[in-house]
Amino acid sequence: MDANPAVAVLDRTGLDALIRLLVTQGRTVVGPTVRDGAVVLAELASADELPFGWGVELEAGHYRLRPREDGAAFAHSAGPQSWKTFLHPQREKLWSADRGPDGELTVQAEEVSPASYAFLGVRPCDLRAIAIQDRVLAGGRFRDDGYAGRRTGALLIAAECTEPGATCFCVSMGSGPAADAGFDLALTEIVDGAGHRFLVRTGSEKGAALLADIPHQPADPETETAARAAVAGAADRMGRSVPPVDLRALMGASLDAERWDEVAQRCLTCGNCTMVCPTCFCTTTEDVTDLTGDHAERWQRWDSCFDLDFSYLHGGPVRSATRSRYRQWLTHKVGTWHDQFGSSGCVGCGRCIVWCPVGIDLTEEITALNEELQEEAGR
Repeated sequence: MDANPAVAVLDRTGLDALIRLLVTQGRTVVGPTVRDGAVVLAELASADELPFGWGVELEAGHYRLRPREDGAAFAHSAGPQSWKTFLHPQREKLWSADRGPDGELTVQAEEVSPASYAFLGVRPCDLRAIAIQDRVLAGGRFRDDGYAGRRTGALLIAAECTEPGATCFCVSMGSGPAADAGFDLALTEIVDGAGHRFLVRTGSEKGAALLADIPHQPADPETETAARAAVAGAADRMGRSVPPVDLRALMGASLDAERWDEVAQRCLTCGNCTMVCPTCFCTTTEDVTDLTGDHAERWQRWDSCFDLDFSYLHGGPVRSATRSRYRQWLTHKVGTWHDQFGSSGCVGCGRCIVWCPVGIDLTEEITALNEELQEEAGR
């Protein structure tokens, strides 16, 4: 990354030119758009498909679109999808096998040319999530070639957060609201008396080349000041937070906490939290055959530690109780993830809170565990 990144200003025409340029280059542009009562991630052909004038209303177990008078495109919080939907898809064929007339078996690995992605509107928390999945799926001992192929060459165009949702806590996790690394271009949206515009920073040579090929204006001091103020203001308006303690140590000391019984009474073990989480990566495989028995396929699909069969060993599951499965998820996410991958597995996006059907709040559970531990220490 350039130590002195280029800074410029785009208007809506420039943003549209950016998307159209990416499409012309043969890239699959994915960004936010309104569909089915939510802001979802989908392929875009122009800036007109962005959610201009739409925001969201969030709470535990609650999500609603709401209109905005300012016409902002990126003033919404994380929706039900994350970028792992595209980089680490829900279902992927690994290989197929066919038995010929002579009985000979032929096995063919699935070879698919991955799309050349350009992700537009990546939140700073999701930039961190992609970096975490890179470390897990592309940089570890057990490389996922499918993920690595899709991730290689993907352009990341960030949108800094200027209006956090009620369930956001990226400040607590050190992952936002400013984009500090991992992007090719970073946009900061400003809507004020001077108009609707986007401050743009370059984060790579590819990003700088893109900026050079679209209409833009040099950054002016007023726009830069407004952008910094908007992001700083977002940091002061986080809807949630977690205690400023060593979460790894807290989880390790709370394995026998009574709080796990309380949350187990509410948890449905549906796995929604793991499906919407931008860093959860667990998979399983399933084999299918046709009716003749001469053709078989192996597929990889998402799995969840909330699934009763996830911890199945000969004789039964290791974690049969709801308490043990929720505890496994939370202690791994913010605790033992450090031991495996050197960081927390939580980026503070709040999706698990919003899309939990019974409104279980990760920040509330961590706070309760910390309070219980402090009470035990004071006795």
